[in-house]
Amino acid sequence: MVDPALASRLQFALTTIVHIIFPVMSMGLAPFLVYFTWKSIRSLDPLWERQRRFWTRIFAISFVVGTVTGLVLEFEFGTNFAAFSTFAGELFGGPLAAEGMMAFFLEATFLGVFVFGREKVGDALYMVSAVAVGLGTWLSAVWILIANSWMQTPRGYELARQNGQPVVTLVDPVAAYFNPRFPWMFVHMQSAAVLSVALFMAGVAAYFVYRSDRSRDGDEPDSSGDDGASEGAAGTDDVRFWRTTLKIALVVLLLTAPFQVVHGDSYARHVAETQPQKFAAMEAQYETEAPAALHLIAIPTDPSAFTDPRAENLWTVDIPAMASVLASGGDPTYEVTGLDEFGESPPVAIVFWSFRAMVLLGFWFIGLAAWAAYRWWRGDLFADRRLHLALMGSAPLGFVAVETGWIVTEVGRQPWVVQGLLKTEEGVSPGLTGTEATLTLVGFALVYTGLLVGYGYVVRRLVLAGPPEIESTADSSGSGQNPSQTDSTTTAEAIRDD
Repeated sequence: MVDPALASRLQFALTTIVHIIFPVMSMGLAPFLVYFTWKSIRSLDPLWERQRRFWTRIFAISFVVGTVTGLVLEFEFGTNFAAFSTFAGELFGGPLAAEGMMAFFLEATFLGVFVFGREKVGDALYMVSAVAVGLGTWLSAVWILIANSWMQTPRGYELARQNGQPVVTLVDPVAAYFNPRFPWMFVHMQSAAVLSVALFMAGVAAYFVYRSDRSRDGDEPDSSGDDGASEGAAGTDDVRFWRTTLKIALVVLLLTAPFQVVHGDSYARHVAETQPQKFAAMEAQYETEAPAALHLIAIPTDPSAFTDPRAENLWTVDIPAMASVLASGGDPTYEVTGLDEFGESPPVAIVFWSFRAMVLLGFWFIGLAAWAAYRWWRGDLFADRRLHLALMGSAPLGFVAVETGWIVTEVGRQPWVVQGLLKTEEGVSPGLTGTEATLTLVGFALVYTGLLVGYGYVVRRLVLAGPPEIESTADSSGSGQNPSQTDSTTTAEAIRDD
């Protein structure tokens, strides 16, 4: 059987990697839904009501699965990491309780109104429900990241002993909850969520735009640049729906992709100041140097060194002094602390390559956004099939970037679970056996694989079903009523139909 500490770490990593997909989807969709709801209330155009209904379905299923998988993580603090809970419970428990009592209840309460109550409440209350749901998802991130950021840069505590066990006690809540890492993590995470969903939306929309062009046998791709007004009667609304989706997603991608890279650069300098061993692992910096080169590629020359965090025999492709420039914000003579200054190191290969994958994806997103912007400016955004294929292939890559960034954050902190205070292996439940930990690891691997496959199947069905049909009565009756108030098919019925 696997060592209980290793099995527990693998299990928590597995459940977190799967879970993080769902809150990223719901957090990223939240601002889009607020915008679509506002437009659907203010406009007589049924396009916006269709947008709201279509993306609400994916938000709702992501919220449900995210809630289930998130509860499992909290249980694991008791089953697999009871020693950690005993040690840090006074600081860690508060934010988790606040997340449940404040953010989750706010989100869950108004989600019922938002999903099922469009025809039962007025426009003002319905708009409030959309904002409350979005606010709840982001508040949830606030409390979770407060807890996690405290583990990265612990502040506002004192070490004490209770029943012979070392514990931390909360002495300054402001310093603890608004520790130096929190604002960096929150901004980076929320921006990443919005960017990931924008890529997902752009990829889905590009698929339907691409398919609509291919379905016109013998026709040349439409280069009119309009929103589908020239498509004819059948399918015109759907073509317009997806072209509008593509444009909105690209605008958001143009804003978030460059911001994420610029913010990430500053975030990395903060990491260099507060967790130098993590920064050294991100750059495979084994010795303290000034100036320090940036390793674009670093591969051990001995295969056995792949599993050795102290491996120093590397084949590298370097940019001289660039690591000093990045760590200092411009000084090529800046001294970068190496791993040789620390007694223990995180697994360098995992951190190094995860960081590079995240950075590479970040620059790809900028290039993709620039490519689309150029095509849009030329008036052939809907005609460039290579761009459509690139957007389709990039649809899941925002989530991949989030996963690799999270790996850098968590694995780069090792061997500590609370930086400088408690090692991960010391936080494992003392009574947990290797058999128990291994069996639950296997069980969670099977269940979460099935859950992920099921979620993907449902989302695929929702996407392929396309946007719901809504009849606009504004033109025919001249009543001026909002389409959402007169449509006989409610959002709840539409979701149940799926």
